[in-house]
Formats: sequence, structure tokens, C-alpha cells
Amino acid sequence: MRKYKVAIVLFWTFIVSSIKLELKVEAQSLFSEEEIQAKLKLLNKPAVKTIKSEDGDIIDCINIYKQSAFDHPALKNHTIQRTPMFFQESQYLSTKYDSEANIKVFQTWQKRGSCPKGTIPLRRILKNDLMRAASLNRFGLKSPTLFLNSTNTYLNSINLNGSYAVVPQSRSGAHLAASGSSYIGTQANINVWNPKIELPNDFTTSQIWLKAPNGFDFESIEAGWMVNPEFYGNNDTRFFSYWTKDSYRSTGCFDLTCSGFVQTATNVALGATIKPISSTSGQQFEFNVGIFLDESGNWWLKVNNNIPIGYWPGELFETLKHSATLVQWGGEVFSPQVKISPHTGTQMGSGDFAEGGFGHACFIRNIRIKDYSLMLKYPESINAATQEPSCYNVLNDVQSGQDPTFYFGGPGRTPPNCP
Repeated sequence: MRKYKVAIVLFWTFIVSSIKLELKVEAQSLFSEEEIQAKLKLLNKPAVKTIKSEDGDIIDCINIYKQSAFDHPALKNHTIQRTPMFFQESQYLSTKYDSEANIKVFQTWQKRGSCPKGTIPLRRILKNDLMRAASLNRFGLKSPTLFLNSTNTYLNSINLNGSYAVVPQSRSGAHLAASGSSYIGTQANINVWNPKIELPNDFTTSQIWLKAPNGFDFESIEAGWMVNPEFYGNNDTRFFSYWTKDSYRSTGCFDLTCSGFVQTATNVALGATIKPISSTSGQQFEFNVGIFLDESGNWWLKVNNNIPIGYWPGELFETLKHSATLVQWGGEVFSPQVKISPHTGTQMGSGDFAEGGFGHACFIRNIRIKDYSLMLKYPESINAATQEPSCYNVLNDVQSGQDPTFYFGGPGRTPPNCP
């Protein structure tokens, strides 16, 4: 059995190494001007109106029916769905903490204007964005994630359904997780920070995940905030979404950089900068993020209580069109320099460890899940875990009579504990 496990690890290591070699070869060969222009034409759509944000972003208001979602083969005849009835009901539960933080986080581009009815805001991808990418074909995609049979305890894997478990590749996570049930929604308030990125290819997120197995792969839909200078071009904190059907191997992408996600909102741009940012020992800012399944098998994304952004159609998935088996809340650092020495100095959350508490550490609170009881509730069974406790750690703070607040994060490399 041990030889079998080793063989699996070697096999997937070879696969990932081959993909990285392919990307490196493509990057070294340089992209032709024709390839770049063709990719830009695919990513950017004709604008009805253009808004130039003070942070440097260009937001194009495009016809809602011209968005990239409908380039997906499964969505050729797709009809844009109406907002579910449950969004007209309050999905937000307040707590006594609300006076200590401000959830009125907004996007910088909104200061300069708004998109007209019948359009959606699309953050324009520029030539320089593509030139930073290792591959035009994989622009907007995460690197693949390895996995092993769940009987292997390697790297604190998280079980998806009793059969398979995720083994992160070049990722370090600090999560609160609920698993085993049929989940059809989650929401939480995420504390907003601007952590430091050390290496040019690193990125860091604070987010929620809903996952389900798909054969030997997993399916995932995700949303939250991220700092990713390689992808976005600077170190701003941005609202993002992501999806994959095959463990990030070849499907899905960030935001609207591929076909799939159907946006319906005219006032929120995926990938755009969010402000204000929390400060140490100062005012804390947070925004509410939720993802819920409707009766048609579509997963709806919403922010700041009940603002629907759009949805991932059920046609994109196999298992997730019915429910998720794992929900996670927390942070993740992507870097080739995690789980090895020297470790990356890229921060997670606020950059402080979880025990710093309110005003110092990043937190997620007002956590709720929704299952087929159709009730929003705090998860009955949860597990807090971190893959590198000396670099990034977790604390689920439980106070009598109150919902727990989940703190997480850290500074990354801090010798001698995280050398």
C-alpha cells in the first residue's frame, strides 16, 4: 500500500511538473502580437460605456448578453435566470459586533460613475496583464491541485466525501471547515486587509469555498478578497470569484476571464479594488459574501447582504449542481515557497497571527450554512486547521452566548519558527 501511495504522488508530481515546463516553454517563446490581440478580443467585449477608475482600472459597461459566459459550449442556448425569491428575504443575521465594524465596503471605480441598465461592469484586461502571464492558455487559472486517497494523512488533507482528500500544491491554507452534509449555501462577513506580497508570483486570499467530489477531481466555487499582483498588476485588495470542475487543471478561472459565470449585477465588478481597508488597532472593515443554490441548480453569488452579482450555472458541474459536501472559510497563500525553506514572506489575512484577535488579526464571522432544511444556521460540526501553524495559524474564538469568530493568518517567514 505504501508503494502504491508513493506511486500516486510521483505520478501527479510528474503531471504538475510537465504543466509547469509547458508554461515555462510558452513564456520563453514570447507571445506574438497576433496571439495577444486575439486573446484580448476574447477577454474584452465592446463597451457601451467606459469608466476610468482612480486606481487605474478601466471598467467597460458591456451588453449583458455579450458577456463571455455564453461562449461556453454548455451555455450556447442559456437564458439568463431571474434573481431567486430567497434573495428578497433577508439572508443576513446581525450580531452585537456590528457596531465595532463597518460592512459598507465599496469598489473604487464606483466613485467615477455607474453602468446603465442592461449592461454589466467588466474590468478590462490589458496587454501588460497578458505579458505577465506564464501562458495565454492558462491566463486567469490557478495551478492544478494534487490529491490522494483519504487514507493518506499527508499534509493535513481535508476529506471531501469520505473517499478523496485534497493535497494542496504550492498552497498553504488556514481554514474553518464543515463537511459531510449536503450544503446548498453559505455566507459570512470577511474582514478586509491588504497583506504584503513578497514574491512576484505569490498571491493571498481570504474567502469562502464550497466543494464537492467529481470522480478523482473536486469541484469548487469560491469568493472573497485577494491580493494578486501577477494577475491584477498591483497590490490592491480586490473582490474575486473562482470556479473549477477538475481541481484547477483545465476548467474555470478568476472572475470573468473565461466563459462560465453569468453576471447580472450592474453595480459590482469582479476583480475590482475594494475600499476601505482595516488598520491595526484602528477601524475594522468587512463585507458580507454569500453563495446559494437555487431550484435550477445555479449557484448565486451575493455581497453586502442581498446584492446578487450573478451565478454559476448548474451546467458547469456534475456534483455541485445538486449540493456541496464541504464548506470552508479562511485564507490561503499561493507560492512556490510554501512548505519549504526558505519560506515565502507573503502574508495571510492581516499579516498577524490569529491570537492577535480583533483589531489585529483577520477574522470571518456571522458564519452561516444552509442545507436542505432550508434554514440558515451556524454549522453543527466544524474543524479548524492550518497546514503550517508556525507560519499561518487559526483560532476559533468561542464566547458564551455569541457566535464564534474565526481568526486566521500570519506573516509567513518568521525565523526560527517559520524559517
